[in-house]
Amino acid sequence: MTRDKSDNLMRWATRASVSVAAVLVAAKAVAWWLSDSVAMLGSMTDSGLDLMASLVTLFAVRTALLPPDEDHRFGHGKAEALAGLFQAAIMSGSAVFLLLESINHVATPHPVAQSGLVMGVSALAIALSLVLVAFQAYVVRHTGSLAVAGDHLHYKGDLLLNLSVILAAWASASGFVYADGAFGILIALYILYGAQEVALPAVDMLMDKELGDDDREKIFNLAMGNPAVRGLHELKTRMSGRDLFIQMHIEVDGEMTVQDAHFIADEVEAMIGEAYPDSEVLIHVDPPSTLSDELTVKELGKIGE
Repeated sequence: MTRDKSDNLMRWATRASVSVAAVLVAAKAVAWWLSDSVAMLGSMTDSGLDLMASLVTLFAVRTALLPPDEDHRFGHGKAEALAGLFQAAIMSGSAVFLLLESINHVATPHPVAQSGLVMGVSALAIALSLVLVAFQAYVVRHTGSLAVAGDHLHYKGDLLLNLSVILAAWASASGFVYADGAFGILIALYILYGAQEVALPAVDMLMDKELGDDDREKIFNLAMGNPAVRGLHELKTRMSGRDLFIQMHIEVDGEMTVQDAHFIADEVEAMIGEAYPDSEVLIHVDPPSTLSDELTVKELGKIGE
């Protein structure tokens, strides 16, 4: 898939999530007002968070897709990670609010009014979320967008959350008055779990965490697979949005001309670029030294630490 096509997919994914969230917030607000269901309140709160997060994601993706400029030479990809941290923060705050409300409803239970309306709105939410989640999964699979993946996690959770609201309304209507508060507590805990799942990869990206061992080993083998490369050290990798940055030192015959050494570096860069299309590879060429073998073995030893 071309870069332009994947960029357009990301834009449409953010627009779709904002539209679905807006519809669900309005429908759930009416259902909660008429039913006073804390489980519906939890579901509405989660949808409100989804709307806020989706709006942030929309602007974050728009920023992340901007080309590098004089002030941001490595691009704007980390805007996606900042959006992820914002999503996690508002999710955590709302989960605490919902948890307190649910505990109060467990302490002083009362039946849910308009249980049929609550279940109907939740069924609508499940249908819309299913369509959106399927589309977001397709986009994440083809773009690897961190921001869209965070949104995908929200709406994937909505499928379970709305199902729990239906069960709470049914149980409350059947006489289980504690069900509404209990399901509210479960929803709050799920939102907290989701906040962690969104925050961790965002922090990793902002902190320039290295790629996994499998990718580092693959890059190492690609570089050392060139017969003119005698050693490799200082292999470093980091992600910025969908863009991957790789840098390393390779050692070549010290008797080579600068032009020939540069040609070897270009060959290595091309091989790595073919395996990682959205990468920018920076290679520093060194002559061999008495420490060449030691440095190469040491670099290989870092993989798996």
